[in-house]
Amino acid sequence: MSPHAGQILQEQVVPRLRSAIPRAVRCVGAEDPEELIQDGTAIAAKMLHNAEAAGKKVTPGNIAYYTIQHLKSGRRSTGSSVVDVLGTGTQLNGSTRLTSLEEPAAMDAETGGEIFLFHDVLSNDREDPAMAVARNMDWQVFCSRQPERNLAILNHAAAGEPLTAVADRYGISRSSIQSNKNRLAQEIKEFMGPDILKESLQLPGWKHNLMVGRERTAWRKERPAVEATGKTRAGG
Repeated sequence: MSPHAGQILQEQVVPRLRSAIPRAVRCVGAEDPEELIQDGTAIAAKMLHNAEAAGKKVTPGNIAYYTIQHLKSGRRSTGSSVVDVLGTGTQLNGSTRLTSLEEPAAMDAETGGEIFLFHDVLSNDREDPAMAVARNMDWQVFCSRQPERNLAILNHAAAGEPLTAVADRYGISRSSIQSNKNRLAQEIKEFMGPDILKESLQLPGWKHNLMVGRERTAWRKERPAVEATGKTRAGG
């Protein structure tokens, strides 16, 4: 794009888009007017570049008009797919619909009308599979270095069985097997890291982000009332 075309875009096309898009173009999903203005600017820039390369003369009004028509039909600077489930065009023609995880999914009459949100119904509290696989690989390496008696202690502890059977099998006292268990626990912490239990009990990252976002939204709603109460008490 030449400097002259860039000047036309900045001084004549973008002001038209900024004035018309918030009123004429429907936002889809998480879009907002500012995002659509930026997207429309990219589309208009491409139109001006193509017209200039083809030697065609176009007016700023025409560029702005057809840019707005593109946006209204669901086209974006990143594409115009009507097959992609998250595509703007797909949602505008009614093939798909985005639903917030915070929207109610159902109401349970048996629990006094408790409302379940979509993230309650669809959520998976299990940890990230990649983290679990990585930890299992580390665990296999650790177990491969342990003697038979330590493996027996680990197996019985994992099954919730008493260690007396292990003590009887290897002909040692219960206090000795307990000391062996304590040493083994320390070795596990040194090999897997001191935060291994904390990491395995952490919520999935996506759910943590959802909870933080919900708390932030709740605080924004409650903040004016809290501040007003504080001012009233200070004034009284």
